[in-house]
Amino acid sequence: MTPARPPSSPAASPAGRSRLGLRERKKTKTREAIRAAAYALIEEQGYEATTIEQIAGRAEVSPSTVFRYFPAKEDIVLPDAYGPSMLAQLRGRPADEPWTDSLRHVLAQAMESSEENPEVLRLRARLGAQVPAVRSRMFESVSETGRLLRPALAERTGRDPESLEVRICATALLGCLTEVSLYWAENGFEGEPRDLVDRALDVLERGLPVEGP
Repeated sequence: MTPARPPSSPAASPAGRSRLGLRERKKTKTREAIRAAAYALIEEQGYEATTIEQIAGRAEVSPSTVFRYFPAKEDIVLPDAYGPSMLAQLRGRPADEPWTDSLRHVLAQAMESSEENPEVLRLRARLGAQVPAVRSRMFESVSETGRLLRPALAERTGRDPESLEVRICATALLGCLTEVSLYWAENGFEGEPRDLVDRALDVLERGLPVEGP
């Protein structure tokens, strides 16, 4: 005698999946509307002058809705966390692939996934370079993402994920992206970010070259 099948939950039914998909699409739309409103206001009047109330009004949501999606104003102008995707990509690379090649692949994928309107990328980089609160949140995000990456780095190297070596490697990897963004903004957005990331990884791989007199 086969066991009785439990009643299907609403989320498991086609109608439930449709409702869930609709909810997620609405969340994404609201999130994008809040960010678009923030970008527009910051371009018009500057970061410091832009308030959560103004962003909410422009996006046609309540201030509490803004805070539900973004805990702080700085989070609105920073990219979404990419730690989980980087972790999955690192774990998916061939075991015999040179470690630095894996890093280059993962960072290239991170940059591809974060590609947006070039003006938005420049705005984010400029705010990170010029606004202390945004820059501070950038470094906090790097620390949080670094903790996520330690297990994958440990698996590839056979080290303890809490070892000093693994922690340094994780922080250095994320630091590449952070410093590239700051350097790009501080130097008039010259060059392609991908090329700058390659330069950063060359230093990570080979050390700082000594230039002649």
